Amino acid sequence: MIRKPIPYGRQHITEEDIQAVVDTLKSDYLTQGPKIPEFEQAFARYVGAKYAVAVNNATAGLHLIASALGVNPGDKVIVTPMTFAASANCIRYCGGEVVFCDIDRDTYLMDLRKLRDLLSAHPQGTFKGIVPVDFAGYPHRMEEFRCLADEYGLWILEDACHAPGGYFTDSKGGKQCCGNGKFADAAVFSFHPVKHIATGEGGMVTTDDKTLYDRLCLLRTHGITKDPSHLHENHGGWYYEMQELGYNYRMTDFQAALGVSQLKRAREGLRRRQEIAARYNEAFRGIEAIKTPYAAPDVFHAYHLYVIQVPDRLGLYNYLHEHGIYAQVHYAPVHLMPYYRERGNKPGDLPVVEEYYRHCLSLPMFPTLTDEEQEYVISKVKEFVNR
Repeated sequence: MIRKPIPYGRQHITEEDIQAVVDTLKSDYLTQGPKIPEFEQAFARYVGAKYAVAVNNATAGLHLIASALGVNPGDKVIVTPMTFAASANCIRYCGGEVVFCDIDRDTYLMDLRKLRDLLSAHPQGTFKGIVPVDFAGYPHRMEEFRCLADEYGLWILEDACHAPGGYFTDSKGGKQCCGNGKFADAAVFSFHPVKHIATGEGGMVTTDDKTLYDRLCLLRTHGITKDPSHLHENHGGWYYEMQELGYNYRMTDFQAALGVSQLKRAREGLRRRQEIAARYNEAFRGIEAIKTPYAAPDVFHAYHLYVIQVPDRLGLYNYLHEHGIYAQVHYAPVHLMPYYRERGNKPGDLPVVEEYYRHCLSLPMFPTLTDEEQEYVISKVKEFVNR
């Protein structure tokens, strides 16, 4: 008998996590201490990147990357519409113009063929960069995007907030993790409570570019540095310089301590998400009214979300909520938000993502979802679609 509501996602906090935070709260450093570099280095190793920069949230990380990449007023950047608004907003924060590219109808990621069509329809140099999003945990084949980006002189900002631990197989048979810095110029991850790793709020930027890394670090902390090799003057050990206008986008040490502890269980959490997805897939197999998520055999889906499509999405959403199952919709297409409609976007511009939005629903997906809870979810979905 299920007695408590089942959310679509939630954090998993253990006694070890709590103790790690308590130990840091009792230490000398609550911020700007040793837990920050410890978390950065551990996360960089986890995704296979050379450098990582901890930030107070992923939106701040997106803004940092856009700023560090030099987005200027009027610069045109191509963004997927199937994402949270921040993936596009970071370009607007810098004064850039957002141009949306439709999604692939199977993966729900930015469609590489449509991206090529968009680029070829404009003069070389029209666009500065692209922002692909590893939506729901499905990894882009970033090698192919890099080839196209190089052809047109574009940078790539990979929004990997949904996909730590996800990977694709490259043309040489190698495993390429989301955000590893091998193809995208920089990537961002989120540590919001519903994500794979939770720090309350928080995020991480990864890159393999040392020059970009140094700039990200500078912008994260007010544009201030104490590094003697970068100072214009040096008045003594206390001296620092604000060398450009930056931001306060730092993470605290007790958040980083939680992140370090959570990261130790990250692979275990991925295995459990895979199990949950497999059980959903098997339960819904052969039901014509339910489209389950696609996953190619040479990718590892990180399953931040498990998204189905059904003919009557509103009806199923309401039915599940009436029975204590808090399924959610991810996402309303960004190009149809009022802010972006005011900038020239309209219904019908991107037919694939608009059709997807009419039918999509995210079912509960988190490592502590019990088998009993999942069977209850499955039974209620089947009850509705078989009525």
